[in-house]
Amino acid sequence: MWRPGFDFIEQVPARLIGEHRALCVYSFDHRGTPEKPGLVLGLDRGGACRGLAFRVAASKRDATIAYLREREQTTNVYREVMRSVWLQDEARRRVSALTYVADRSHVQYAGKLTLAEQLRHVRQGHGRSGINRDYVIASVAAIEQLGFKDRGLHQLAEMLKHS
Repeated sequence: MWRPGFDFIEQVPARLIGEHRALCVYSFDHRGTPEKPGLVLGLDRGGACRGLAFRVAASKRDATIAYLREREQTTNVYREVMRSVWLQDEARRRVSALTYVADRSHVQYAGKLTLAEQLRHVRQGHGRSGINRDYVIASVAAIEQLGFKDRGLHQLAEMLKHS
């Protein structure tokens, strides 16, 4: 959301029903290691999630998907699926969007961790994309800029800022 990394024509606030945003994936690569895993966000079953939908030019579709697969699927912890999302624009359109949903059968699926467990993993996490703490704080800042609030993530980010 805060670092798409690809060219897009438009970004629109959107709502996904049936999945929620959670720090539910152990990071063995980007924000941690197998010995000291960090935590990254995933879409997990249940609830709803507010975020952004990106519209990509048809001519860049394949290159964008290839880029996302290379970035997000280093260990195949996500299932790449099409989901209906509701755009939060004037038209309130429903569109089909490519999403990456946490694979609950994958070894890196962390499930629902307590706040203390999340804090421990995020504090120790450091991988090839940087410090896990920075990732969580930047993610929460991006969510806030969009006018969203995720109580658990915001609480964790505040704890990380003061530790």
